[in-house]
Amino acid sequence: MRLFSPQQLAQNAFCPQDYEQLAESYLEKGLFAYLSGGSGQEHSLADNRKAFHEIQLNSRLLNDVSKGSSELTLFNQTLAAPILLAPVAYQSLVDPQGEIATAQAAKTSGIGSVVSTLSSQSLEKVAQAAPPCKLFQLYLQNDDAANQALINRAVEAGYQAIMITLDTSVQSVSLKARRLGFVLHQQVEAVNLRDYDHNQNPTGKTLFQGLMAQAPNWQSLGNWIKQSPIPVWVKGVMHPDDAIQLKQMGVTGIVVSNHGGRALDNSPSPLRVLPAIRKAVGKDFTILMDSGIRDGYDVFKALAMGANAVMLGRLQIYALAVGGAVGVAHMLKLLIEELHLCMALTGCKNLTDIRADKLFIQPTQIQQSL
Repeated sequence: MRLFSPQQLAQNAFCPQDYEQLAESYLEKGLFAYLSGGSGQEHSLADNRKAFHEIQLNSRLLNDVSKGSSELTLFNQTLAAPILLAPVAYQSLVDPQGEIATAQAAKTSGIGSVVSTLSSQSLEKVAQAAPPCKLFQLYLQNDDAANQALINRAVEAGYQAIMITLDTSVQSVSLKARRLGFVLHQQVEAVNLRDYDHNQNPTGKTLFQGLMAQAPNWQSLGNWIKQSPIPVWVKGVMHPDDAIQLKQMGVTGIVVSNHGGRALDNSPSPLRVLPAIRKAVGKDFTILMDSGIRDGYDVFKALAMGANAVMLGRLQIYALAVGGAVGVAHMLKLLIEELHLCMALTGCKNLTDIRADKLFIQPTQIQQSL
């Protein structure tokens, strides 16, 4: 694949969202539809962006932010900004180095990274390139032995936590991509699962007797939390009651996420449910958020609404597609600069200053976020 040179990136990408436009003009239409699309009629995909657009920022005057910092400590590691690269699957679709390249960019940028079970590079190879703050995202398989083997491999490779994704027991490629003839599994392989049987519905049974009969439940999740030698996170939390139960079960943190609009369509934006979940679990429990983030302003809004940090999915893959590791690092630089600008102009010297009172929200929304 031809990549934009660093000079071309500097001439064409002036903000993180420019990478989406570059990727759309560069990638084959079916592939871009797969990367950018959501599930169903894409109502959740649209609401992810709409929720951010509905919130504005309060400019504040005369605060001394001359020694400002966006640093965050996570797993005893200091991050330059409260950002992690999300576990985006099959990154070799857009770059031969795939997850290795994005891990290198995260390390260069001083942020964290999460590698997917469905990565196109082995979790061991990615770990060698990854920053100190690295997590392994686990899709629980039908075979308990395979799950244990994957966890053992992650521990051996030096990952600091297991992030179990639970919101996509059933998932379908976007209608737009399918209408353009895109067939995912003719182009990629989940190399981490090469040695395991991961046929999701081998008997060809219906949805409830097939996939959902094999899906994880509260009991099986509890067993993995107890058995894991490293902390367990859960990704895909969208309801306060689930968050409370997960906290009581002993998970270290959660990710409020609707899988970038690729899980249950018509579910709300994670930004809308984030305040209620924060209230439910308390101020000291760690919450990440993803889905819909496109710039540093969005990062600021997510933090102000209750997240400790955010994860980036589509921005990551768009930048990788057009610029490789350099593109991802450049995108992150632009994003962090925007976050710093927001902090400076709202009078936030550090991350603890980023609170809901820094946002301008309509009165009905304010009541919901308290």
